[in-house]
Amino acid sequence: MPEKIKILLVEDNPADVELTAENLASSKILHDLFVVGDGVKAMDFLRRQGEYADVPRPHLVLLDLNLPRKDGREVLEEMKADPVLKRIPVVVLTSSKAEEDVIKSYDLQASAYVVKPVDLQGFGSIVKGIDWFWFSVVKYSPE
Repeated sequence: MPEKIKILLVEDNPADVELTAENLASSKILHDLFVVGDGVKAMDFLRRQGEYADVPRPHLVLLDLNLPRKDGREVLEEMKADPVLKRIPVVVLTSSKAEEDVIKSYDLQASAYVVKPVDLQGFGSIVKGIDWFWFSVVKYSPE
């Protein structure tokens, strides 16, 4: 793995962004966290377009489903249809417990589907667990 893991968080809720950032900061994995607040910006970031022309390619995307401008399902579908982006693992991190969202996300090749816990401790455990699993357990090659 590279010296610093690049994580893209696609989340429009400032409180969830802050909680995710705080919990990743307390993990032992060296990382850079990038945040965008809607699906259009997510695709611009991933394709390195416009204001994101010089950003690094992320090693992991944490994707909310309910986003403005372009929802997470559309982002996931576009990523997995793109030969450059399709290998990037995508963890859907959402408040939706709807079975149809779970099925649709896996049909669109999400790497994992995680429902955000409502309590702070649970949320922290989930974020740290995602970080640990994807960067300590899973063998991944972005190239």
